[in-house]
Amino acid sequence: MEKLWNRNYCIAMAGNFMLFFSFYLLTPLLPIYLDARFNADKDIIGLVLSGYVVAALIVRPFSGFIVDSFNRRKVLMLCFFFFFICFTGYVGAGTLLMFAIVRTIHGLPFGATTVANSTVAIDVLPSSRRNEGIGYYGLSNNLAMAIAPSAGIWIYDVTDNFMLLFWISLVVALLGFWCSTAIRVPHRKPVEGKPHLSMDHFFLTRAWLLAVNILLFGICWGVMANYVALYGKEVMGITDGTGIFFALLSGGLFVSRLYGAKSLRQGRLSENAVEGALISSVGYTLFALAPGEWAFYVSALLIGLGNGRMYPAFLNMFISVARHDQRGTANSSILTSWDVGMGIGILLGGVLTQYWGFSAAFWFTAGSQIAGTALLIAFTRRFFIRRKLA
Repeated sequence: MEKLWNRNYCIAMAGNFMLFFSFYLLTPLLPIYLDARFNADKDIIGLVLSGYVVAALIVRPFSGFIVDSFNRRKVLMLCFFFFFICFTGYVGAGTLLMFAIVRTIHGLPFGATTVANSTVAIDVLPSSRRNEGIGYYGLSNNLAMAIAPSAGIWIYDVTDNFMLLFWISLVVALLGFWCSTAIRVPHRKPVEGKPHLSMDHFFLTRAWLLAVNILLFGICWGVMANYVALYGKEVMGITDGTGIFFALLSGGLFVSRLYGAKSLRQGRLSENAVEGALISSVGYTLFALAPGEWAFYVSALLIGLGNGRMYPAFLNMFISVARHDQRGTANSSILTSWDVGMGIGILLGGVLTQYWGFSAAFWFTAGSQIAGTALLIAFTRRFFIRRKLA
C-alpha cells in the first residue's frame, strides 16, 4: 500500500492547521468585540461579520480556475502571504466601518488560500489513498477548531485584551505562510483538448445538486459558529462554557473523521454523508429545544460527530464527479456553496436574534439542517451515483 503520511502532505496539513487556528482564534469573540468596542446591534454585527463570507464567495470560483491553470505552489504562497498580512488591519481598525472593510478584504485571501491548500494536499496524496487522505486532511481544521476558540476565550478572560489576540493570530498565520514555502508539489502535465473557457473553470456544474445540499448545511454552521458565544454570554451566562462548547464540537469532528476514514477508503461516500446529516439534525434540534445546560454541550458533540462524518464525504463526492484537472474547481465549488450558506446564516442569524430572539435563530438552523438531510436522502444520493466518474 502506498504511503499516506508523506512529507508534503504533513506540511500541507500543518499549514492548514495554522490557517484555521489564526482564523478561529477570533471567530467566536468578534461579536463580543464589536458589541463592546463599537456598541453595535446584533443585526449590524451580522452584517459586518458576513463581509468576509461575501468576499470569499466572490474569489473562490476564480481561485479554482487559477489553481487549476497555474503553478499551485506559487499560488498557495501568494494567497497565504496576503492572508497573513491582513491581520494587521484588525489592529489598526479604529471605527466600525474600518473594521467591516478589513474583515471583508480578509475574506479574499482566506477564500483563495483554503482552495489552494486543499488542492495541493490532494495533489501530494497517492491516488490509492486519496479518499482516506481527504478525510484525514480535515482533522487539521478540526484540531484548530478544538483548540483555537477555547484558547481565544481563555486568553480574553485572563487579559481582557483583544489586541493581543489579533497579534497572536498574525504570528500563527505567518507560521502557516512559512509552511506553504516548504511544500513541494509534483509536476502536472497540461491536459490536451481542454476547452479554453467554460463554466466548469469557475464552478463544477456537474455537482450542482451537491452544491445546493451543502449550502443548506452551511447555513446552520453560519448561525452556530458566529452566535453561540453571544448566546452563551447573554442567555446562559456561561462565557467560559463557550470554550467547552467548541472543544466538544471539534472533538466530535475529530473522532468522527478518524472513525469514518475506513469507510471513506472503501468508497462509502453517500452512506457517510447520510449518517452524518442525520446525527447533525439531532444535534441542531436538541440545541434549539434548549432543555438545559446539558443540552448545550451534548448538542455540540452531536453536531461535531455529524459534520465530521458528512463534510469529508461531500468533499469526496465533489472530487469524484470532477476530472483530475478540475480538482481546484471541485474544491472551490464546495467551499463556495458552503460560503453562500454561511453568509445567509450569519445575516439571517443576526436579524433573527435582534428582532425575534435566539430561539427563532436556532429553530431556523434546525429546520435548514433537516431540509438538507431530506434532500440528501431523497435526491442527492442518486444524483451523485449517476454522475460519479470512474
